[in-house]
Amino acid sequence: MSTSSPIIDSKAVAAHVLRHLAHEQALGRLVRLDELACAVGVRRGDVRRVVASLHAEGHVDAARMKLTMTGFALAATMRERPLRAPRVVKRARQIRAA
Repeated sequence: MSTSSPIIDSKAVAAHVLRHLAHEQALGRLVRLDELACAVGVRRGDVRRVVASLHAEGHVDAARMKLTMTGFALAATMRERPLRAPRVVKRARQIRAA
């Protein structure tokens, strides 16, 4: 019997977060964590962890949910590129009855 479960790809989530924040910030809009999670398509906790990581790296001001200059630079490099899906489905090993 085989089962599959979605795995969150943190790097893909980070790319989506950066690009979404850049787009909204360019329009002068503020983004809430729940709106960001909905736009990316993952749980708030997953987005919160990614935003905290991006904050620690200096790309996002987590308190204001805004990009820093390096965050904008990263988002600009991804502007025209297709992004990987934030959820990856991996198959569990098949268990065979002996």
